[in-house]
Amino acid sequence: MKPAIVILTGAGISAESGVPTFRASDGLWCGHRVEAVATPEGFAANPVLVHDFYNQRRAQLKDVAPNAAHEALARLSAEYDGDVLLVTQNVDDLHDRAHRNIVPKRGFGLIHMHGELLRARCVETGKSCDWLGDMLIDTPSPFGAEGLRPDIVWFGEMPFEMDRIYDALSGCGLFISIGTSGNVYPAAGFVQEATRAGAHTVELNLEPSLGQSLFDEKIYGPATEVVPAFVERLLS
Repeated sequence: MKPAIVILTGAGISAESGVPTFRASDGLWCGHRVEAVATPEGFAANPVLVHDFYNQRRAQLKDVAPNAAHEALARLSAEYDGDVLLVTQNVDDLHDRAHRNIVPKRGFGLIHMHGELLRARCVETGKSCDWLGDMLIDTPSPFGAEGLRPDIVWFGEMPFEMDRIYDALSGCGLFISIGTSGNVYPAAGFVQEATRAGAHTVELNLEPSLGQSLFDEKIYGPATEVVPAFVERLLS
């Protein structure tokens, strides 16, 4: 069996599908301050604004589709003779859709470490469920009396499944970072964890990230070009 692979994907892999990145060059998230729409405090202060923000993001998903980079990673999950863990910072469902008609080999996993637009979380119990439509302040929760919130990891909250991610990093032989800026932790530190484990580390990005010097190998260009080419290289 070949060495285990851990793949981290960020906004750059979905940008070519037309998914707008949350954070613009001026630091605003789709015209809003991060503190207003991506923190527990912002939700407590103005839940109507926060729900409207994520309702708009959720509605946009029907207008986008997986691109060649998503599809290449789905192919890798089906054909690679070894464990593959795909960890995405993205809250869209494009990786999920790319895998919908693929049967991954045993040993494949997909983690949405920052949550998912198409899931809702009960404010009272923390339980989550699939959610396709709008969410309002008076939308009842199926689990408790205090309503729902987007199942998104906001600033100040712990990303999902970190123990599982670090366990995979400690045993991987190859770490690939795709379409990430390298400035959002803890994901930005994954390359160092993989390096400590002795893994070969690769950055596939449109341009060098803030952490580009930490990688053994760097390949730059559009994700729809460099990711399929790299997957082909791995499988051939």
